[in-house]
Amino acid sequence: MTQSTSKKAILYSISPPDEAQTTRFNAFLAKKYGEGIQLIWEKSNAFPGGFRLEVLGEVYDWSVNGRFQQLKDTLINVPKQNGNVIPLIRETVENWTPKALSQEIGTVITVGDGIASVEGLENASYGEILIFTSGVRGMVQDLRENEIGCILFDDTDEITAGSTVKRTGKTAGISVGETMLGRVVNALGMPIDGKGDIVTDDYREIEHPAPSIIERQPVNQSLETGILTIDAMFPIGRGQRELIIGDRQTGKSTIAIDTIINQKGKDIICIYVAIGQKSSSVAQIAETLKKHGAMDYSIIVNAPAGDAAPMQYIAPYAGCAIGEYFMDRGKDVLIVYDDLSKHAVAYRTLSLLLERPPGREAYPGDVFYLHSRLLERSAHLSHERGGGSITALPIVETQAGDVSAYIPTNIISITDGQIFLESDLFFAGQRPAVNVGLSVSRVGGDAQTKAMKKASGALRLDLAQYREMEVFTQFASDLDDATKNQLAYGQSLMRLLRQPQYNPLKHHQKVIILVAALEHLFQHIPLSKIQNAKDELIAYFEDSHFDICQRIDETGVLSEEDKAKISKISKAFLEKYVSD
Repeated sequence: MTQSTSKKAILYSISPPDEAQTTRFNAFLAKKYGEGIQLIWEKSNAFPGGFRLEVLGEVYDWSVNGRFQQLKDTLINVPKQNGNVIPLIRETVENWTPKALSQEIGTVITVGDGIASVEGLENASYGEILIFTSGVRGMVQDLRENEIGCILFDDTDEITAGSTVKRTGKTAGISVGETMLGRVVNALGMPIDGKGDIVTDDYREIEHPAPSIIERQPVNQSLETGILTIDAMFPIGRGQRELIIGDRQTGKSTIAIDTIINQKGKDIICIYVAIGQKSSSVAQIAETLKKHGAMDYSIIVNAPAGDAAPMQYIAPYAGCAIGEYFMDRGKDVLIVYDDLSKHAVAYRTLSLLLERPPGREAYPGDVFYLHSRLLERSAHLSHERGGGSITALPIVETQAGDVSAYIPTNIISITDGQIFLESDLFFAGQRPAVNVGLSVSRVGGDAQTKAMKKASGALRLDLAQYREMEVFTQFASDLDDATKNQLAYGQSLMRLLRQPQYNPLKHHQKVIILVAALEHLFQHIPLSKIQNAKDELIAYFEDSHFDICQRIDETGVLSEEDKAKISKISKAFLEKYVSD
C-alpha cells in the first residue's frame, strides 16, 4: 500500500487480517466511502473475539463488548405488553442478530466551565445529545468548521482533554407525565424534593416548534389571576403571554404565585420555572403553594443560582415541554418563567464561553430568538388539536425602572402585554404596585367575562385622570370642591385596589367591589376604614345575598337587575362607615 492518500482506515485486532479478510474490508470501504481509503492494521489486545474499525470519524465495534452493547440498546427500547416485558425480551434475544453499525466518535479538545470543545463529530446537529466516556451528557450548542461546542449537564470533573465522546442521534428532551404533579424537579426532569423517583410515561423534546397559525384559535377565555387590579384592567386570557416587569423586590413573583393559587379547582395545570434563584426561596414558594392546596396541580422546575449555566439555560424550555405534554391532551396550562433576565444572563455566559461575539449590551445577537422561540410555544390550540392552552407569565427584572433596556424591550415586543410594577408605588404601600399608565393587555376585553367587563366600566380612565390631577395639585393649597371630590374618589379607588399577598379574590367578590366603587360608594369613607368596609361588604353579600354571588360565578354575566341590587344593598350597608 502507498502512503500518498490522507484517508486512512485503522483496524484494531489481536492478529492481522488474512488476505480474504483484507479484500472484504477494502470492498466495504470502497462501497461506503469511495476509492482511496488506506487500510492500516494495528495490534491491540483490547478487542478479543473481534475488531474495531475507525474510518473518517466513524467507528465499527465488532468486539464482544460492542455486540453486547448493541443487544443492550435493543432491549432498552423494548415496549411493555400488558405490564409484562419478559416475553418480549425473550423474543428479542432469540431473534437478535448483531449488525455492523457505525458510531461517530469524537475527541474532547478542551473542557471547562460547563463547556467542552469536541472534534471529529462531523455530522452532529444542533441540539443533539452527546455521551462522554464517563457517562456525562452534553448538548451540541455551537457548530464550527472543524469542531463543535457542547454544553454539559453533569459533573465535568471526569472529562479531560482527549476523552472520547459519541453521538446519540437524539435531540435533548425530558421525561414527562401526570406523575410530575406536586413535585419539584431540576432542568433535566429529575426529582429534587426528596420524595423518591418519578415514573413517567412519555418523553418530549425540550426544543419543539411552536403551533402554526392554523393550529391555533383566538384567545377569548378568561384566566383570572384573582388580583382585582389585573382582572379589571389588564385581563389575561388562556393562551396569552403577559409580561410581569419591574425592579427587584416589587412583588413580581407574588403576582405569579397568587395567580397559581387562584387556579385551585379550575382544572388548570400550573408550572413554576425558577431560574437562578436561591434554593431556599424556591423551597419557601413550594411550601406556600402546599399551604394553600396549590401543589396538587402544580410542578416546580428549579435551576438555582448554584447550578451551572447550561442547567439555567435549558430550564424554561424543559418547563415548556412539560406544559406541552398537558396542552396536547386538551388541558389548560399556566406557566411562570421567573425570571428571563437571569435566563438571558446564563445564555450570555454560555455564548461568551463558546467565543461567540457579544452584541449590544454584551449580549449575543440571537438573544431575541432565545426568548421568542420559547414564548411562541404558548397558544390556545384549535378544537381539532384538542383545545388545550399554555398561558405564559414571563417575569423580567428592570434596573431603576428602565423598561427601554435591551432585554425588557425584547420581551415586551414578543408578549401580548405587560404588567409594570413601580417601585415608588410599592414603597408607598400600594400593593400590588401596578402602574396603570404603562401596563397593558393586548387581548383586552376578549379575555374578560361579561360581568367583569360591565362592572369594571371606566375604572382605568378614572384612575388615569386621578393620577394626572394628583400631579398638578400636589403643591396647591386651595382646591375647589369638584377637584377635592375627584381626588377623594381616586384615593378611594387606589385604596380598594390594595390586596394582601396570597389572598386572591373570587369572581363575584371582584364584581361586587367594582360596582360599589364605580358608584362612588367608597368615596366618602375614611381611607383607614376602606379595607375593613370592603371585607365586611363581601362577607355580607356571601351571607345574606348568596344567590347574586352564585349567579355571577356560574353565568359570568351581570344583569342590570343584579347590578342595581348590588348598588342599592352596598349603599345601605356602607352608610354606617360614612357616618362614623
